[in-house]
Amino acid sequence: MAKKKETVARTLGVALALCVVFSVVVSTAAVMLRPAQITNQTLDIKSNILAAAGMREPGMSAEMIEERFQQFEVRLVNLNTGEYVDPEMVGVSDIMKYDQYRAAANPEISIALSAQDDPAGIKRRPDIAKVYVIEEEGEIKRVVLPIHGYGLWSTLYGFMSLEGDMNTIEGIGFYDHAETPGLGGEVDNPRWKSQWEGKKLYDEDPTEPRIQVVKGGVSADTPNREHKVDALSGATLTSRGVENLVNYWMGEQGFATYLKKLRQGEV
Repeated sequence: MAKKKETVARTLGVALALCVVFSVVVSTAAVMLRPAQITNQTLDIKSNILAAAGMREPGMSAEMIEERFQQFEVRLVNLNTGEYVDPEMVGVSDIMKYDQYRAAANPEISIALSAQDDPAGIKRRPDIAKVYVIEEEGEIKRVVLPIHGYGLWSTLYGFMSLEGDMNTIEGIGFYDHAETPGLGGEVDNPRWKSQWEGKKLYDEDPTEPRIQVVKGGVSADTPNREHKVDALSGATLTSRGVENLVNYWMGEQGFATYLKKLRQGEV
């Protein structure tokens, strides 16, 4: 008997069938894994908040991270007024699900920044931001603020933790960036991050941050050393980017109005 000859139509039919089957499998897996992915992303954010605040220890389990994070009260802040906002006003029932980076892309709830007003290179700033506060006996002990801005190759996303005076830096950390390993990537180096501890954001004017990331090192006799941090070796543009983004977010277009009201007990 003569064997049936393969045809182009038959080959394409088999390929199409396989594509459909694999597409269904991949789509089903993506849908089923999505809740776990969201849970892991949220846990990672909480872990990085604890790290910026000096509250994360090596080897902490997911349960320990969740338990320690419960010390924080998560709030939404209107950056234009410095006032707290009800989550329902922005359409969320779970405040942790509010995404200020997605909100920044919505012209109705964000503002476009001119080049002059955008040293951090973020292009748009959301009206509402998420903050993390620890309060004890009616006094603010710690506030952790989200920060982001452009470095050399990428946007750096992170957190800055402040002591209860809303001026002294407790810690800083970046959880997402694509800076050059060994150069700009040294923003992840614990030794470099430790330099930020105890630095002061403001001088006389509580709306004008004074942070400088400087070349050549900061020594005991460096003028205004309380506002200065060593630059990253060989990473001038990343260092400048970190300086710009910190000063932007701690300035009037960022959290300065909110921090001033916190300091004065008005929120």
